[in-house]
Amino acid sequence: MHVFVTGATGYVGSAVVRELIGAGHTVTGLCRSEEKAAGLKAAGAEALYGTLDDLDTLRSAAAAADGVIHLAFTGDFSDFEAALALDLRAAQAMGAALEGSGKPFITTGHPHENGHTVDDAVLAMAERGIRASIVTLAPTVHGEGDRAFVPTLINIAREKGFAAYIGDGMNRWPAVHRLDAAVLYRLALESAPAGSRLLGVGDVGIPFREIAEVIGRQLNVPAVSITSEEATAHFGFLGPIAAFDIAGVFNTAQGSLATRELLGWKPVQPGLIADLEEGHYFGV
Repeated sequence: MHVFVTGATGYVGSAVVRELIGAGHTVTGLCRSEEKAAGLKAAGAEALYGTLDDLDTLRSAAAAADGVIHLAFTGDFSDFEAALALDLRAAQAMGAALEGSGKPFITTGHPHENGHTVDDAVLAMAERGIRASIVTLAPTVHGEGDRAFVPTLINIAREKGFAAYIGDGMNRWPAVHRLDAAVLYRLALESAPAGSRLLGVGDVGIPFREIAEVIGRQLNVPAVSITSEEATAHFGFLGPIAAFDIAGVFNTAQGSLATRELLGWKPVQPGLIADLEEGHYFGV
């Protein structure tokens, strides 16, 4: 299958590209620079220059492909609504090119303004002859090259001199290794039924205290309980969610099981705690 991948040079996207090529697919990846194009070509993919603003480019590439995995997102938190609107326009442009073809369109959706969602727009494509599905990943996608939540927690602990958790720290965070996530995107492309909502979770729910404790061990600093009132001052933007029991609220155990049974997806990479113990997050 020839696959068009947006976000092909990103943290998850680059792993998806390698997974697809390793499984015998061919890939054209959207990129914005010669440096990024060189990385794609080194992985065995073709490079297509463009951005999410280039709707004609997106339509043409989608029409020429046997399937699309849409992973690009600007992530501009200074104007998040505009970023969401751009994501929606890009998804709709590629969807228009696939209409009536029965080809797969896989994306990770985001909430959209006025109560509408990119997820809804993509899943509605299933009614227009597109094998569309949504992959939702755990909030912590870990592995080498991670620059998101876990490195932020590590940097805060290094700066403050201790690794914090809130209260008893038993609120649970789901996680998934980026390489396991890449396999899920490939399986969704190959066989997910139209209209599927898929959940990519390896660790269904790790107590936040365990994450703080392993960070503390690696940095040789204590793991310390703080109050919810102290959370924002300590964690910054992560403060409001650092005490959130994500696993319980979103029922990640049931959703993950359903995805595994539907597609035969079996995470095999190290879990988050084991990944942290390997040391690469700490420059070891």
